Amino acid sequence: MKPTRAKPRILIVNDDGIHGEGLRPLIEALRQLGRVTTVVPERERSTASHSLTLHKPLRLTKVAGEIHTLNGTPADCARFGVLNLMKERVDLVVSGINRGHNLGQDVLYSGTVAAAAEATLLGIPAIALSRGLGPGGYEAGAAFARTLARTVLKEGLPRGRVLNVNFPPLPASRMRGVRLTRLGDRVYDKKIVVRTDPRGDSYFWMAGRRVKNVLANGTDVRAIADRCIAITPLTLDTTDYAGLADMEAWGL
Repeated sequence: MKPTRAKPRILIVNDDGIHGEGLRPLIEALRQLGRVTTVVPERERSTASHSLTLHKPLRLTKVAGEIHTLNGTPADCARFGVLNLMKERVDLVVSGINRGHNLGQDVLYSGTVAAAAEATLLGIPAIALSRGLGPGGYEAGAAFARTLARTVLKEGLPRGRVLNVNFPPLPASRMRGVRLTRLGDRVYDKKIVVRTDPRGDSYFWMAGRRVKNVLANGTDVRAIADRCIAITPLTLDTTDYAGLADMEAWGL
């Protein structure tokens, strides 16, 4: 008789914290695939990007079962979960499901994507998941995440590649399929709001909330506009190889 293969070990992280709307639907969906451990920030850390906490101690708090919070960034959660909490083999890291899309240039700021990228740096296959703002729940996205996770566990991912997945804010019956995409363009408002506090001192808000989506074919932005799930493979090697060739002519 062949030995029974151990269930896959899956780490879930996010940047929305323990109260993120997409967290528990994702946990329930992925528990059908394997053993799930969760480490998320103790508070919302959206747009934390790929920052690590190096100048203060980190503290882990057990919430229930295998669900924990950490007083750090999303990338901290991925690194701590893989290197300390789980210790044994980790087969997959899944980040999300984020409240709000991470499309185009958003990936540079996204804590959701950064947590998945940190896992990829550690040699673990990783997926980042985000859902647009709108009515309805996260069950459709969680169900697709389970399907995609099963495929990644079977097929694997090349080292240095992370999958960025975005869902339209719709039930599964209204989605129009899945597209493999490149990053698109989202143009944010560049306004900085200046206000005055009761003491007469100025303070500032980086407003930047209004977004213009550039609907170019083949992009994640266009796929979402067409009510499709967008899957964008990202690489951690951001070298501009064409730029290297161009700069040879500078004679430096």
